[in-house]
Amino acid sequence: MSQSTALAGQSPATRTGFADMLSADDFKSAFRNHPAGVAVITADIGAGPVGLTATSVISVSANPPLVVFSLSSASSSTPTVKLAETVVIHLLGAEQIGLARNFATSGIDRFADTSIWSRLISGEPYLPSANAWLRGRIVNQMSAGDSTVVAVQVLQVDLPGDSGRNAKESRPLVYHNRTWHSLSEDSMVK
Repeated sequence: MSQSTALAGQSPATRTGFADMLSADDFKSAFRNHPAGVAVITADIGAGPVGLTATSVISVSANPPLVVFSLSSASSSTPTVKLAETVVIHLLGAEQIGLARNFATSGIDRFADTSIWSRLISGEPYLPSANAWLRGRIVNQMSAGDSTVVAVQVLQVDLPGDSGRNAKESRPLVYHNRTWHSLSEDSMVK
């Protein structure tokens, strides 16, 4: 039997001999140089609001409107979000760095400052100062390693310019190499 025939039934990682060579730290290092937008995800299943900062939010489909994000098993908010029917995903701008830091901090009451949040008429906790927020229904969850990937169908959106916010003044908040950054006109590559 040839080597290619013997390896045909194995996974690509095993065929190349790299399956056991990649450490979690090396994997994280690779993604540190890949910038990501910053969001805060909030939910409440009746035991009080929870929230977390995430850089894993991506759009998946426009019709129907779907987004996905991942939840770390280490996050104290994960059990509640996994049980929630709905969540609110807040897309943050540089002006909301305080929200990003607050919801990324472990061991605190992230909702202690009642001036930063309120409730939607449907009951979910939300952050009115976010650049934009999306309220959605969780439609699927998948275990993936030490995380859970959550798919959300967006039901409602609040966009920049609504509620008196000026979309032109808003600069996105980005996370890159373990540091918060802001994008501006000066950061545009021409």
